[in-house]
Amino acid sequence: MSGVERIQAVFARAKAEHRAVFMPYHAMGYPDRAKTLEIVCALGDAGAELFEIGIPHSDPLADGPTIQTATYTALMQGTTVADCLAMVRELRAAGMAQPFCAMTYYNPLFAYGVARFVADAVNAGIDGLIVPDLPPEEAEELEQACRQAGLATIYLLAPTSTDERIRFVASHCTGFIYLVSVTGITGARTDLPPDLADFVARVRKYTKLPLAVGFGIATGEQAAAVARIADGVIVGSALVKAAGGEDGLARVAALGRELASGTHTPQRDL
Repeated sequence: MSGVERIQAVFARAKAEHRAVFMPYHAMGYPDRAKTLEIVCALGDAGAELFEIGIPHSDPLADGPTIQTATYTALMQGTTVADCLAMVRELRAAGMAQPFCAMTYYNPLFAYGVARFVADAVNAGIDGLIVPDLPPEEAEELEQACRQAGLATIYLLAPTSTDERIRFVASHCTGFIYLVSVTGITGARTDLPPDLADFVARVRKYTKLPLAVGFGIATGEQAAAVARIADGVIVGSALVKAAGGEDGLARVAALGRELASGTHTPQRDL
C-alpha cells in the first residue's frame, strides 16, 4: 500500500464513522531525541491517527513562536533531516502504523536533494509531504518524485484563497488538503474564526479530497467544533507547548486524549 493509499484509508474509516481524524504535529528533536519518540508514541496511544512530523528549519515562515522555539532548540541540539528520518524508522520499528506526513520547508529538501529525500523518506516510513513555502507552480520536481514513490503531496489554502486558487491547489493535492483557519501564523488561540465553516464549504465545492483544518486549535472543545465541519483536525502549537518541562510527556498525553475525544465525537454527516 502506498503512502497516499494509507492516508486515504484513515480518512475513509473516519468518514464511515461520521467523525474526523485527529492529526497532531510534533517538532522532531524537541525537547530532545529520546522524548520525541516517547511523545509521538504517547500521542498514538491517545488516539492520533495521522501525524505531522516536523523537520526543524531555521526560518519556519508559517510557524508561530511556540514551534519556532521548539525547532530552534532541536537545531541547536544538532537535529538534521537524516536524524528525523532515523527517528521515523525507529517509530515504525516500535510498531507505529499511523501515516506520517513530513512537514518541512524547501531549503532542507533542496540541500538534501529532492529525489534522494523522497527515496529516503519512503524507506523510513513517511507517507506524505507538506512544504508550506513551495507553491505547486514550482513543485514539478517534487511532485514527480512523490508520484513515482506513492507519497502524498499536501498544499495549504488560506481564507484569502480565491476560487481559482482553490481549484488549482486542489488539483495538485493528493491525500488531503490543509486548510489554514486564519490569515497568519500557527499558534493556539482562544476562539475559532467565525467564518471558518464558510471557508470549508467554499473549498468543498471544488474537491472531493478530505479537508483538514489547522492553526489555532488548542482544546477538545475547539477540536469538536472543527470536527463538525472538516475531515481532519490538526493541532501543533498547543501540543508542542505542553511538551516542555519535566512533566511534558504526561501533559502531552492528557491533552492528546482531550483533543482526540473532541475530534472523534460522532456528530457529523458529511
